[in-house]
Parts: sequence; C-alpha cells; structure tokens
Amino acid sequence: MSEEPEWSEHRADPTPPPRAHGRHGTKRSPSDLWRDFKESPFLPATVLVLILAAGAGLFAGSYTYAMANPTPHHVPVAVVGKPDSAKDRSAFVAGMEKALGSSLELRHFRTQQKARQAIEAQKVFAVMRVERPEGVELDVSSASGASVAQLFQQAGPKVGKKIDVPVQVRDLKPLNKGDPRGLAIFYISLAAVIIGFVGAIQLSVHARRLNPPERIAYTVAYALLGGFVIAAVVDWGLGALELPFVHSWLILALTMFTSGMVFTMFNTLIGRWAMLPTWGVMVLLGNPSSGGAVSWPLLPSVLGEIGRWLPPGASVNAQHTAVYFPDHQLLQPYLVLAVWALVSCAVFWTWRHRHPGGRDRTAAHAAAPG
Repeated sequence: MSEEPEWSEHRADPTPPPRAHGRHGTKRSPSDLWRDFKESPFLPATVLVLILAAGAGLFAGSYTYAMANPTPHHVPVAVVGKPDSAKDRSAFVAGMEKALGSSLELRHFRTQQKARQAIEAQKVFAVMRVERPEGVELDVSSASGASVAQLFQQAGPKVGKKIDVPVQVRDLKPLNKGDPRGLAIFYISLAAVIIGFVGAIQLSVHARRLNPPERIAYTVAYALLGGFVIAAVVDWGLGALELPFVHSWLILALTMFTSGMVFTMFNTLIGRWAMLPTWGVMVLLGNPSSGGAVSWPLLPSVLGEIGRWLPPGASVNAQHTAVYFPDHQLLQPYLVLAVWALVSCAVFWTWRHRHPGGRDRTAAHAAAPG
C-alpha cells in the first residue's frame, strides 16, 4: 500500500485566524488619527489653504480701506498776504473745508516766493491768496500729491461760485507727461518690494546651499541688477518718468535689498512660515500706507503715520523726492530703508546657524586631508 501523502496530516484549521493588530487592523482613536495627520504633508497643505484664503481677504481689505474712499485729514495749505476782507478768506476756507470734509491746516507766509519754497520742501500741498478784485488764487502741486491736487482743483471753483468770489487754479508742479495720474513711482516701488522678497524666496529654494556671506552677496547682486532694469524700462523704454537715473536706480536697489533681507530675517527666525510676516509688513500694511497710490493726507490717519516708517513708504518718499524735488532731499526715507536693511542683516548673521540653508562645514572639514 502506498503511504498517505504528508500534506494530509496538516489540514487547514477551520477556525479563522485572529485579526492582525496594528495600523490597519484595529479601530484608530481620534488621537492616533490626529498624530498621523500632523506627520503627513496634508497638515501644512491645509494650513496654507486657510492662510491663502485669509490673505486674499486681508489683501483686498487693506487696499480697499486705504484707497477706496480717500478723505483729506488736516491738509497743510500756505496762505499768502493779508486780504482786503478777512471775511472773504474765512468764507472760502470754510467752504473748502465743507467741500473736502476736512480741516485745512493754514500756514501763513509773507510772500508768494516763500510759499512756493514751502511747496518745494513738501511742507504744504497748495498756496492760497485771497484778494479783491482778483478773488482767490489757488496754486496746487500735482507732484506733491496728485489726488490732493485733484480734490482742490474740483472743489475750489465750486466754493468760489457759492460765495460769489472768482477762483483761479494753477498747477505749480505738474506731473510728468507720461504719468498723468502720478502712479508710476508707486508701481516701480511696488515692483522693487515684491521682487525683492520673491528673489530671497527663490534663493532659499534653488540655492539653499549658499552660506550666509554668499546669500547676502547674491541678494546685493539681484537688487542692483533688478533696480537697473526697472529704471531702464520705465525711463528709457516707456518714457513714463524722467528719472535721475543713477539716483533712482540706487533707491530701487536699496529697496530690493531691504525687502529681500527682511524675508531672510524672518526665514531665520521662524523658518518655512517666513512669508506670513514678510507679506504682512511689506504688502498688506506697507504698500497701502506708502502714499504712492493715495497721498498721505488722504489716508486713514493711522496708516498715514505708520507708512513712513516701513520700507515701501520710505521707498516711495525717496523716489518721489528724487524725481520731483531734487533740490530738497529728505534724509528720513533713506534712514528708514538703511535701518531695516541693517537690522535684517544683523538678525540673519547673529542667528545664521538657524537659517534653513548653507553647506555642511563639519562634513567638509572631516573629509579634508589631515
């Protein structure tokens, strides 16, 4: 007789095997699910979705709040001479304040020349002279603030008609022909700000092995080249502005460098979320309050004060003075840009070991002979 096959002694057990324990075999608790979610790429992606949605609303809200309904706040106006009838001047000033919905900050000057010097020094936005029988002479300066000048040009004749006083409006400092609305300076400053920190982001992504001195050097390089290209396109290419080329180029370069180093500073301090404070300071708060699109007397008072101390506002002020008031340079905007740049570089250099980049010097030394 043949022997029974070996396998017959090892028949399958009819009892089903116990369910496997572990990741897929048991019911997961909420804490387990949350832990897995935190360790997955879905958490940062979800956070980014929420941040981008909030950022879109804040971006639209900040610009709308600053620019949608500009209202004058204490506009400084030069007053020349003594009128034959103080009543005429009082009536005109009261009418202008009512038409503008704001109070005029009157500054008295003895002569028209002194008042025009105040325009050049950017201390006043208009010059008013009330005399009989000529009526009111209202000199505005579009270069000082196109939006303010436009309001005065519209309100002056209407007020004069109401009080039966003729009003003559002149523009002492018109804008460049290629920039009738006075927005070109705002746009080139905005370009320098955004490209400045986008450049720093790209260095962090595509050239992350750069060491700190190399990163600063390359930030200087793209700032100088980028500033030159912006100035060349706007002046030589489009003819929108007649720039003092070297001066404007260096302002744009300093703006781009400052913006790039601000991102680098935040990247050193908080890592991958550095875009949040950079975007908040430079775009959400800095650009609407810069005075580039809407003159600072028309901005909400808080924004008008804050904007001058942020890089976008400092860049607009420096560029605006260089283009339209070259004989009356202001020191403050250059100091603001320089301080932001130096503080950003100092923070980056001090905590450079925390910056997510650079080459492994330890490994390089270990591999070296000896």
